[in-house]
Amino acid sequence: MHVIWNKCTGDSWCSLLNVNLAHAHFEGLEGVYIIWHAGQRPATVYIGQGVIRDRIQAHRSEDAVLAYSAHGLFVTWARVDRASLDGVERFLADTLNPKVGTHRPQAVPIAVNLPW
Repeated sequence: MHVIWNKCTGDSWCSLLNVNLAHAHFEGLEGVYIIWHAGQRPATVYIGQGVIRDRIQAHRSEDAVLAYSAHGLFVTWARVDRASLDGVERFLADTLNPKVGTHRPQAVPIAVNLPW
């Protein structure tokens, strides 16, 4: 499945802590998202799904995610239909092995293109 990974203005990756969640783009937006940190050894921090605005907002105050903020935290998201959410999240988590969150949906993985 091909998904469109979102970036912020200027075709740059969005800062987890600064992306404008009040923007109309987020109205009713459901899908999957990836949080990662930069630095000398960039790594995936968290993979999730749901109402993107709500989920990103929640992670902004989550200690386990913020533990990586010194490296710079970034987020990207993609719209995915509800029927495919669990499978896409499972594929992303299995592929990117996030540092936070061990839950993986009990679903058959649905392969998608990665944002990088």
